[in-house]
Amino acid sequence: MTDCPGHIQTPSGAIVSPPHARQMARMADGFGQRFILFVDTEEEFDWNAPFDRNARTVTHHRGLAEGQGRFVAADVKPVYVIDHPIACDANAAAMLGQWAADGTCDVGAHLHPWVTPPHEEEVCLRNSYAGNLPATLERAKLEALVEAIERGTGVRPIAFRAGRYGAGPQTAETLCDLGFRVDSSVRSRFDYRAQLGPDYHAFPLSPYWVGRDNALLELPLSTAFVGSLRGLGGPLHRFAEGKGRLAGALSRLGVVARVPLTPEGVPADEAIAAIDALIADAVPLLSFSFHSPTLDAGHTPYVRDAADLRTFWAWWDKVLDHLARRGIAPASLSEVMAAANSCPKGQNSACQAA
Repeated sequence: MTDCPGHIQTPSGAIVSPPHARQMARMADGFGQRFILFVDTEEEFDWNAPFDRNARTVTHHRGLAEGQGRFVAADVKPVYVIDHPIACDANAAAMLGQWAADGTCDVGAHLHPWVTPPHEEEVCLRNSYAGNLPATLERAKLEALVEAIERGTGVRPIAFRAGRYGAGPQTAETLCDLGFRVDSSVRSRFDYRAQLGPDYHAFPLSPYWVGRDNALLELPLSTAFVGSLRGLGGPLHRFAEGKGRLAGALSRLGVVARVPLTPEGVPADEAIAAIDALIADAVPLLSFSFHSPTLDAGHTPYVRDAADLRTFWAWWDKVLDHLARRGIAPASLSEVMAAANSCPKGQNSACQAA
């Protein structure tokens, strides 16, 4: 993969800027602590190969359908953020559109710029983050994606996640212009600058408002620090990351580990420890995520065969059981939006006193 030059100034209110205290969303009384599931619903590709505009294959329909059935049975309403190849696949789009019509899922948008027209940019590492593109090109790709999703599923998406978490300086304004109301591009406690992406290491875990007139609700992906020194997790983990294998050693010794809420590469016991840490920290919304090709064996490094797929579903059985025991119920996208909108944006201190 090659680098591509480019620099864009970051305006205030951008997704890639840490929020001010006044931007934090106060959830409605009675919302408590809940969880939500986002699925990055995308084409299959070789995760170790260069980005390829022609890699648009979608064959994991059966796995997607099985997953939907399991989540519906568990009263979980997934948010499928879908990309251009999925939206243009008649079978996948029709299936997702029917679930949305049935009220058992929500359909959002997920931008992989290298497989989304117009194809005006060089395919390279920097440009795999749509937020690094010129604002006009990022907007054109988003418009093409929204059109494809609406045509394929019958749903106008209002939730968005940038592929590779690659939001940029102008992303929030463009999303607002296109009618989006929710973004989930921020992966709190991760820094992608070494890969030419954004830096989210200092971003909060709780929902907050971004964009013009605070019109866009940001729902960060959840990541917890666990271990005997988890209270020092942020600075300690960042220090260890720059010291070769130190971060791995601290994790193995139970000192501090960074654990995202995903079944991909995270053992169930670690995820449960992260859940308990987030509950202890009073984070109102626990946000889970994974990639849709993982639902079918052989498409991602996380589920290579039938045994891995059984492990994947055993992970969910353990995690959902633990969430239920801790009293953390699932929340739909509309429930989260309603709870956040219960307090006037930018007036959180007044609401806290009410």
